[in-house]
Amino acid sequence: MRDYLKLLRFVKPYPGLFIMAGICMLFSAVFDGVSLGMIVPMADKVLTNKQIIVSTKLPGFLMNLIGFINGVQPLAMLNYIAVATIFLFLFKGIFGFLQSYLMSDIGQLVVRDIRAKLYTKLHALSMDYFTQKRGGELISRITNDVKLVENAVSYGSTDMIYQTLQVILFTTLIFFIHWKMALTALVLLPLISLPIIKVGKVLRKLSRKTQEVMADINSILYESILGARIIKAFNMESYEVAKFSQTNQYYYRLSMKSIKRTLLLGPFTEILGAIAGIFVFLWAGKEVIAGKLSFGVFGLFMASLLSLIRPFKKLSQVNSIIQQAMAANSRIYEVLDTIPTVVERKNTQELNDFKNSLIFEDVWFNHGAQEIIRGINLEVKKGQVVGIVGPSGAGKTTLVDLIPRFYDPLRGRILIDGQDEKSFSLKSLRQQIGIVTQETILFNDTIRTNIAYGRPDASNEDIERAAMQSHAHDFIQRLPLGYDTFIGDRGMKLSGGERQRIAIARAILKDPPILILDEATSQLDTEAERLVQEAINKLIKGRTVFVIAHRLSTIRHVHRILVLKEGRIIEEGTHAELLEKQGLYHKLYCNQDFHKSEN
Repeated sequence: MRDYLKLLRFVKPYPGLFIMAGICMLFSAVFDGVSLGMIVPMADKVLTNKQIIVSTKLPGFLMNLIGFINGVQPLAMLNYIAVATIFLFLFKGIFGFLQSYLMSDIGQLVVRDIRAKLYTKLHALSMDYFTQKRGGELISRITNDVKLVENAVSYGSTDMIYQTLQVILFTTLIFFIHWKMALTALVLLPLISLPIIKVGKVLRKLSRKTQEVMADINSILYESILGARIIKAFNMESYEVAKFSQTNQYYYRLSMKSIKRTLLLGPFTEILGAIAGIFVFLWAGKEVIAGKLSFGVFGLFMASLLSLIRPFKKLSQVNSIIQQAMAANSRIYEVLDTIPTVVERKNTQELNDFKNSLIFEDVWFNHGAQEIIRGINLEVKKGQVVGIVGPSGAGKTTLVDLIPRFYDPLRGRILIDGQDEKSFSLKSLRQQIGIVTQETILFNDTIRTNIAYGRPDASNEDIERAAMQSHAHDFIQRLPLGYDTFIGDRGMKLSGGERQRIAIARAILKDPPILILDEATSQLDTEAERLVQEAINKLIKGRTVFVIAHRLSTIRHVHRILVLKEGRIIEEGTHAELLEKQGLYHKLYCNQDFHKSEN
């Protein structure tokens, strides 16, 4: 029940719509009962012209109604019934439409809200969360899991309320008509409920597993689309198809297990209902023959009893929908309840400018149990360009990721102008930092929008000036739509060098005082590297720059070079000083120089 109440939290913002839908369901159920009640005057007055006889004392208004009907002539009653039937079905149709429309509206509003909350939450989470989760799995939470919650809210809740009202209505009717027979028939109710509850528990487990496998399918699709070039280059199409088929088949088997259990509940409830119906039919038939019950009242009793089968059958299906939704709901709340590891303090101040220095003070950082950064002490003055080199896995990228607080140190502090960077708001801190990475991230939008990313209010003149400084303006002008050209997913319509120059233009337009360059030229050909390096040289002027370098020749003229190994700074100095030390830097530089001469 607690899990279901958690699910209904998403409906909480719309009490008015929910109450209106409930009122419409109530009227729709009442009209169902009234239309069924037409059996009595039709059978007892119109067709047989006999008196309506009940074996139970009814409330006064019902006894008065029966007295009135008994006094009306058959032909007049036929006319009354004909007119009343038209209005009954008209109102029933109106209220049925309204309750379905309102609940569907609530379902769509809930889907909109959950997707918005999940998307907003994902942007609020720290970078370490995304290193632990697959992209396809997160997409599945926003698409597949949310859809299951929508089914529970719009269809499940509708049927649960409406069918429950019908159960109450028809149960009340049969108790009014003959309480002993009603009580006997309803003894079978616990027999119907027990398998529904038991199967519901199994369905929740199956549904959670099914959703996890759907996340696997989304991950495979996501990776296959991004890696299409590599898949084709290595002739791995058959392998990827086989991997997808295996996961897809597993999803099919799990889905069929859920479907089988859901469908079995329907016939089971019908069989129990039929057994109860036959037993009561024999009992009530004897009452009619003995003259203790009129034929019309007997017909209403049987029709009401048999009408109970459908709501019970529907409620068993609703239970299946709700169990699936609660499994999806727990996966959604796993995201919503996740606490970011990088949290903004209360009463933070704005970092409006970087004036003096950036200091790492005994900084340690772990990824899980693995130590990545170990006791870094470093001071970088404003305007200095610092190169960072070292073997793969030395912690170079992690070190610079600590500056914009993508991660927080396990121990130690990072100070900006003498103040802990945690004392500044995240927005103002990151506003002072520009990043150009080895893996250029662009968006499926126009070149103009990509350059202005972070400064959407930038003028066309500013955008073009940034493109000129990054040597991107000329190739942009040659495109059919120029700056309004859409560049495709991740900018795949552009070459690697063109993408990098767009990224540099984006950084130039942002105009940050602190700049991080993470191996920005390592994957480019000679001509593209030359153009990008020229753009970088313009970009770094007057800024405090951290350059992670793969090609050591690109950082020979920086102010200082840090050599990292296993998360520690083991060497520090200028290019010439480090070569003289004959240490790791000298070894790395000589190896690269040797390979160049070989080529």
